[in-house]
Amino acid sequence: MAELAGVSVDDLNPAGIRVAGIRMIPVMGGRYKVWTKRMGSGPIKVLLLHGGPGFTHQYLEAMESFLPEAGIEMYYYDQLGCGNSDKPEDLSLWEIPRFVEEVEEVRLGLGLENFVLYGQSWGGMLAIEYALKYQHNLRALVISNMTAGMQSYLKRIGEVAKKIDHVSLAALHVLEAMEDYDSPEYQRIMMEDLYPIAICRCKPWPEPVTRAFRDANLAIYNYMQGKSEFVVTGTFKDWERWDDLHRITVKTLTLGAENDTMDPEDIRKMATLMPNATSAICPDGSHLAMWDDQAVYFEHLLGFLRTV
Repeated sequence: MAELAGVSVDDLNPAGIRVAGIRMIPVMGGRYKVWTKRMGSGPIKVLLLHGGPGFTHQYLEAMESFLPEAGIEMYYYDQLGCGNSDKPEDLSLWEIPRFVEEVEEVRLGLGLENFVLYGQSWGGMLAIEYALKYQHNLRALVISNMTAGMQSYLKRIGEVAKKIDHVSLAALHVLEAMEDYDSPEYQRIMMEDLYPIAICRCKPWPEPVTRAFRDANLAIYNYMQGKSEFVVTGTFKDWERWDDLHRITVKTLTLGAENDTMDPEDIRKMATLMPNATSAICPDGSHLAMWDDQAVYFEHLLGFLRTV
């Protein structure tokens, strides 16, 4: 078993006990531990990076209905501070480079070699960062519902806002001018006007999506993104990787959706900038297209995974 600064995976998991594929992995040299779960078995192994930042693996549970039965071995993982993992309150931990090293520690702890890294939303940003440093470990890369820079995201989310009911949009502008992001009215506009058109278009929302929103660690989200979907004030406000995409030479799929908070044209453009990449767009989906354009989403994802 991999050993990290004196704390091994065996130290955190009972020997000889079947625990439904769940293993705790030491990170940051054993200071903390994160939760992982393996499902299915097969030669293609996929590590899933959830979004947020600060959300959980829960909204990715759609994967369970498709990957294992396709002979793909999948690994959930709740990032530090999220879900079933340790939840330290040290704000200095919520920086992109530390998360990249965390993914590498998880890889080592799980013993993954030549694996597929899948990242959705913030997880897609993290997957890009991991690939730029550690792509020699990768068999393939999937970047789902994530553009390559904050400026293109802000441009797109401004366009999406125009689809909101004009009364709510006027109220939104007033609240944003006041920076009153915690007001009940602001939260109502997010949940009732923005999210149903651009985050998940299912009615009602699938229970795993509702659960992921309920269990999100907003302290991490607010520190890294900011309190608003429309103004990025957190630690990745200056994140731009367009000029570095050419360095990602591993086989890659960029996956997006027509109604997403990420511009489908950006998803297509990203694939043209990487030497071994293809793109796919879900015509009826939004940010969580694995739910609201499910058949098309998994046709593209599984089709790609079969080629790696």
